[in-house]
Amino acid sequence: MGSVIETFKERCTTRQTTLVFPEGEDERILGAASALVEDGLASPVILGDPDVIRTVADQHQVSLEDLEVIDPKTDEARGPYATEYTRVRPVSEETAMKIVGNELVFAALAVRTGDADAMIGGCVRTSGELISAAEEVIGLRPDVSVPSSFFIMELADGDVLFFADSALNENPTAEELADVAVTTGENAATLMEWQSRVALLSFSTKGSADHPDVEKVRKATELAAERAGDCHVDGELQADAALDEDTAARKLGDLGQVAGRANTLIFPDLDAGNIGYKLTQELGGASAFGPILQGFTEPISDLSRGASVEDIVGVAAITASLATGEEHP
Repeated sequence: MGSVIETFKERCTTRQTTLVFPEGEDERILGAASALVEDGLASPVILGDPDVIRTVADQHQVSLEDLEVIDPKTDEARGPYATEYTRVRPVSEETAMKIVGNELVFAALAVRTGDADAMIGGCVRTSGELISAAEEVIGLRPDVSVPSSFFIMELADGDVLFFADSALNENPTAEELADVAVTTGENAATLMEWQSRVALLSFSTKGSADHPDVEKVRKATELAAERAGDCHVDGELQADAALDEDTAARKLGDLGQVAGRANTLIFPDLDAGNIGYKLTQELGGASAFGPILQGFTEPISDLSRGASVEDIVGVAAITASLATGEEHP
């Protein structure tokens, strides 16, 4: 893990959070949860069939000591959670009791009711399933129209950049892109304790080209700037104008607060974002941490299907840091 993850881990040791893992029967989740307890990073809650979990733990020599294991189909919280679920959807108590037996729904309700601070899943269930349960039960922030995601990119020289949205929204509208810019800027400020300088990227810099795609980024920049709070927002900017001051100075008369010094990059669509982060990894030797979901009222993280124990611990450290540091309107 990169040094930025170590920073989040250090923060976690002084700000204990409860993290619920709905895929507790997977050996990687058990290994990560055990590591979180051993290192004093969080209090994990593991969901699943206790007998299966014990068998998997024994097979992989994972200690379950100090891990809270809950079976959503039999736990005493099932009744209160079912009642809470009827406030989310107009279903009978009997139907709600059946639905709450689903680990993803149970985990989301644990977060909704305050029994857990954050939810982490996705290495077994699909991203769509995880996001669907989170949207239904936990819900989006009132000022956000779509969930999105970000990657923390730690460059070879130790610098850190935030990339969004590189994993979720295929072709966001200007309004949705503005949501991505604002939420990413806020989360970057929370996690890094810095002044976020958010650049909305394009193949044009301040009118050097004209195209509907460029116009979308311009409109998104205007909308995001109106809601940016303490974050600095600028666009449309080409990547070199966003990151290099000499290039920005040649292209722009007034650099403002962002051009040449951006630390948060907002890509116009999923093609650009996904290609951008993978190229930065492969050619630039950067480490990529994420994707971390955002836009929900509470922290939720989506794991890669191929996530390792180390990956899950890193995402847990990021998620726990968000859970202890977020302030939403």
